[in-house]
This record gives sequence, structure tokens and C-alpha cells, in this order.
Amino acid sequence: MNALEAEGLLSAWSFDGKGAGVPISWHDLQQPNPVPAGGFLWLHFRHIERMPQTWLRQTSGIDPSAVEALVEAEARPRCAVFADGALLSLRGINLQRNALPEELITVHLWVDVKRIISVQHEPLSAIADYEDMLKRGRCPRTQGEFVAELSMRLVDRLDAVVNSLIDEADDLEDSVEKTESSVLLPKVAVLRRVAIKLRRHIAPQREALNHFSLEDDDWLGPKDRNRLRDAADRVTRFTEELDSVRERAAVIRDQMVDRRAEQMNQSMLVLAVVTVVFAPLTLISGMFGMNVGGIPGSQDGEGFWIVTVILIALGMFFFWAFRRLRWI
Repeated sequence: MNALEAEGLLSAWSFDGKGAGVPISWHDLQQPNPVPAGGFLWLHFRHIERMPQTWLRQTSGIDPSAVEALVEAEARPRCAVFADGALLSLRGINLQRNALPEELITVHLWVDVKRIISVQHEPLSAIADYEDMLKRGRCPRTQGEFVAELSMRLVDRLDAVVNSLIDEADDLEDSVEKTESSVLLPKVAVLRRVAIKLRRHIAPQREALNHFSLEDDDWLGPKDRNRLRDAADRVTRFTEELDSVRERAAVIRDQMVDRRAEQMNQSMLVLAVVTVVFAPLTLISGMFGMNVGGIPGSQDGEGFWIVTVILIALGMFFFWAFRRLRWI
């Protein structure tokens, strides 16, 4: 195992603070002063269990409590300010193949005057796209610009997923009256579960971004603060839309339950009417069917037809009476 594998370093970039940057190697990081004058470094790690990651824990110079937060797998979005830097934990949706929309991935950022150190536990498409942008020559000038751009990319992916949930809720509402409940109920349950999980995970991100935008360091300019606040406002809007999707899913479910209850009531009413109509007819026919002496008309050849006509007349009378009472 080489040093690069042991440390879990995925990529490293050196920015000159003027809009240019170049990737650097692990060997370059071991030099006495790897940070360019007026610039900063970006070191992106993947935390791997059972790997020592000695540089991150012992050589990076980051506060030990911040290091423990950096390697935490399941962390809520938050911002913590230290004497020599700030820790920002954000969550993003992974749009890679076979990824579920509600499975948010945490990325931790340590930002100080000379470095940005990011740590992920699972591959995140926003990070990969951001590095592709760097390779095309669009490099940040300050750490604040870097964090603001990455935050907006994470928010953009949330926008796509939230809009797809809204469209799905619209389709389900249109299908309530013409689709069987047994088909719609599982879809509504999935929609509601995804909305609840996303809302729970992204709601704290607004406070984290707003808190980070209050940093008074020189590397965080007014434009960067505005972009961070804009990202926080969009997260707030997503939270409200997810609440709306959850409530709409509950309304759709109530509509389906009410429709099923109405169908059941109609079925029970028909059964009750049939029972009331045929109960007296069954009683009369049962009495005439007893194998005992003294049955009226037992010696008359026309007795069967007379009883049949009487029963039909009684049935028609009950049917007329129930229609008159608007029971059917």
C-alpha cells in the first residue's frame, strides 16, 4: 500500500488566487511550503475505514475535534467555527446510476486561510462535476468562492429531485379518480417516505449555510456571502415544497380511502337491500316447503304457481318501496 492509498487522497489542487489552478501530487504536498503566495490548496479525501490516514489526523494541524467531525459518516448539516478555521458539513443528492434520491451523502469541508480540506464517505456527483469544471480552467479565486460554488451545485441537484417529486404528486392527483387504490397506494407511500426523509436531511442545511456566510475572514467576500445566502434561501424553499408534497400525499391517500369506503358502503347497501327483499320471500317459501300436513294448496294443482306469483308480487312491492325511500 502506498502513502496515497493509506491517506485516502482522491485529488489535490493548487490555486493561485487569480483564477488559475493546477492539480498537484502527494509528493508536492510533502514540500516545506506547498501553498502558493496569495493562493490556497484544495485537498479532497475519501475516508476509508481501517485506514490510518495519519496526515489528516496528525500532520494536517486541524483541531482534533474538527478531525473527528470530518471523518463522521452520518452527520447533520452544520457549521462550526474554530480559532483557525471553520467546519462546514453539507449533504447532497447523488445522481449517479442506481442511487436512490433519499440517500443523501455528507461532505465535510474544513476551510482556513490556506486550505480547503474536504472529506467524503461515498462518491458524490457534485464533487466530480466540480473537479471537471476545474479541469476546464474555471477555478475559484478564494476559498469563499469555492464553497459558494460547491454549495450551489449541491442545491441545484436538490432542485431537480424536488421538482420530480412535485411532478409525481401532480400525476397521482390526476389519477385518483381513474386508477385503482391498490395501484396508487404503494406509489403514494413511496412519495411520502421520500419527501419526509429528504425534508429531515436538508432542513438543517439552511442554518449551516447562513452561519457560514457570517464568517468575517478576508477570503469570504460580499458576493460569496450573497451566493451562500441564496443557496440557503433555495434550501428553505425546497423544505416548504417537500412539506407541500407530504401534505398532498396525505390528501391523496385520504381521497383513496374515502373512495374505497364509499364503494364499500354502496356494496353493503346493495347486500342489505337484497337481504331485506329476499328474507320474507325465503321465510314464506320455507314455510310452504315444510313436509307436514295442513299446507295450504298442497292438494291444488295450481298452488305452486299461485305462491310463485305472490312471491314475485311481494318482491316487486319491496323493490318499489325501497326505491321510494331512496335506499337504492
